[in-house]
Parts: sequence; C-alpha cells; structure tokens
Amino acid sequence: MKSITYFIVLSFILTSGLSCEEDCNCAGTGQFEYMIFGSFYGECGGEGCIEIFKLEDGALYEDTTDVYPNGLETYAGQYVRLSDAKYQQVKDLLQEFPEELYAESKRVIGMPDAGDWGGIYVEIKLKDDPSLTGFWLLDQMESNMPQVYNEFVDKINAKIALINQ
Repeated sequence: MKSITYFIVLSFILTSGLSCEEDCNCAGTGQFEYMIFGSFYGECGGEGCIEIFKLEDGALYEDTTDVYPNGLETYAGQYVRLSDAKYQQVKDLLQEFPEELYAESKRVIGMPDAGDWGGIYVEIKLKDDPSLTGFWLLDQMESNMPQVYNEFVDKINAKIALINQ
C-alpha cells in the first residue's frame, strides 16, 4: 500500500511539473504574452531578405512590412495569421529561448549583418514581469557570438526554413 501511495504522489508531481500543454503560455518565471523572431539581411534582394514572425495567443503570424530592424526600438510590424500547421512546427521555439539574454546589458550582440551574413531579431514579452521582457539583435556569424546563443540562432533559422517550405 505504501508503494502505491508513493507512486500516486510521484505521478502527480511529475505530471503537474511537466504538463505544459501545447498552447501553454509559459516562459521563464513569467506569463508569456508574445515572442517575435526572425532574420534580416541588408545586402539582399527579394521578399526573403527580412522574415519576421510572431508567436502569440496560440498562433503564428508573419510580418508584412519587412522593415530592417534596429537596436534602438522594438519591431513595429503588421502581422497576418498563418496556418495552424505552421504554428505547430514552431511553437516550441519559446522553450529554446536562452534565459541568459535577460541579463545582457546590450541589445545588439555581436555584429549582426556587418559582413552581409545577416542577423537575427528576437523579442519576448512576458505579462506582469518587465524584467523578463526585451529585444535583441543577434549575429549570424558564430565566431562573433557567445556560444550560448549560437544554438538558439540556428534553431530560429531552422524554424524560418520550416515556415517557408
């Protein structure tokens, strides 16, 4: 009987701690409101030069303005909703967000697009916790970046490729 009680308690703890449903709005310690992510290339031609997306309210949106982001202000896009199938492909990106970014004193990390290799824009907003809200421009050149961010940049690029299939 003691082992059954132990099993039930352990099961409850594990399921409650690991049960972030597919539409869960959780990130870090705050309540997730939205995440904007994308890539940008200055010396480029065509629609694919600036690809910015937004995860919000269990949906994926694509920016239609395609404005080159800067390190001075958040990205002010105009978004159209994409299919749920596209959302399902990228919804886990929030879980890959490196929490070390919250401690960064600079918004521009590395030299994004300095040598025409592009940059990554990422913005996150959490409800009721301004300390865990911000935006960053990340370098695509791995040697210009702290190693902790390179894997995240690669994941963003992989998600953009999935969206654009």
